[in-house]
Amino acid sequence: TLLIDLQDHVLQITLNRPKARNAMSLQMVQELMSVFKAIEHEQNIRVVVMRGAEGHFCAGGDIKDMANARAALGQKAEGDEDPFYALNREFGRMITFANQIPQVLIVVAEGAVLGGGFGLVCISDLALCLDSTQFGLPETSLGIPPAQIAPFVVTRVGLTQARRLSLFGARFKGTEAKELGIVHECLDSNEAIETALETALSQVKNCAPQANRTTKELILSVGHQPLESLLDGAAKSFASAVKGAEGQEGTMAF
Repeated sequence: TLLIDLQDHVLQITLNRPKARNAMSLQMVQELMSVFKAIEHEQNIRVVVMRGAEGHFCAGGDIKDMANARAALGQKAEGDEDPFYALNREFGRMITFANQIPQVLIVVAEGAVLGGGFGLVCISDLALCLDSTQFGLPETSLGIPPAQIAPFVVTRVGLTQARRLSLFGARFKGTEAKELGIVHECLDSNEAIETALETALSQVKNCAPQANRTTKELILSVGHQPLESLLDGAAKSFASAVKGAEGQEGTMAF
């Protein structure tokens, strides 16, 4: 369900179920998790670019997969795991893992960006979209909660906006997504998207890879441990970096 392309320091992952607007099937979730786990310790991969095939990023969860889970529920033996729970939680494990990969994560959001696709945008380090991109959290209009993406939406846009977007099944375009801080750049053409992406990739290449990894880990730790212990650890990372190869090269070049 994925197309994978590795060029230099950039791994591009293309969600490849275009007939379903790249809706997230269980197979796609599992394949994404496999890729993220495989690259976790790959120092030569510095950037991951995620996008969707044929004009759409991701239209959320695959309803057909939910139908399969419903059929499995009817065949479930006592003591077996609820297939709806398993399907939903598998996505949650994947997005949690993807959120903390050490590489820079760039998402190119085009066409439909709904539900789980919306959640993936919310864990990106840089998100680019078109002004025509259609964002939304339609879950409550389908009778279900945005169960696994809700924490990431709150972190991205804040509690007040997350309540509005999720409880009203909001739909909106790229311009509002930029105003809300869901994406960083809203562009008016595919050519402008590609130019912005190339600029971003060039900028990342100018940053020391281990320094970026350490910085991302530090940023994601904020609010999850006491400030003093966080800053103690940050100082140790700083001292180690200054004495390391990257720090020596960078400071001497400066």
